[in-house]
Amino acid sequence: MKYGYISGEQRFFFIQSMLDIYDRTIVGYHIGLQCSGQDAARVLEQSLWDRKLFYSENKPVIRSDNGPQFTSHKFQNKVNDLEMEHERIPFRMPNLNAHIESFHRILEDDCLSRYEFDSYEEAYSVVTEFIRFYNEQRIHSSIGYLTPSEFYDNHLTNGLTTREIRV
Repeated sequence: MKYGYISGEQRFFFIQSMLDIYDRTIVGYHIGLQCSGQDAARVLEQSLWDRKLFYSENKPVIRSDNGPQFTSHKFQNKVNDLEMEHERIPFRMPNLNAHIESFHRILEDDCLSRYEFDSYEEAYSVVTEFIRFYNEQRIHSSIGYLTPSEFYDNHLTNGLTTREIRV
């Protein structure tokens, strides 16, 4: 969960992102003036659809912090309905969520801190475009200096292999 500020409306907005740590793709996100457990559940479900994993027997493990969105009944019920495993990191241990924390830092430095948003619509548009840029144009040294989209596509067509890393 990350938040930004809309100076023209003097209020905050929220960005909840789902990141695939294998290929560094932001596979789903919610941008809104609030972010509830229902919003997080919708992002989870949409991410599974987009990755064609909704009916898969081998669903990914979800790792999150202990924010109210992820401890809510709505989110936990969705995780249970989807028969997924949900790991919550211990309090005050953000390093165990290093991949998404790294994305949040990039989002802050390269997007949110560069704009003074006048409206929610402007914030939504800029952040959406930044996520598209992040997935499709920004290279990552950890995935062979490819973009997340290129790495994912190469994996699907060429069966790229990487070594497993447990964080």
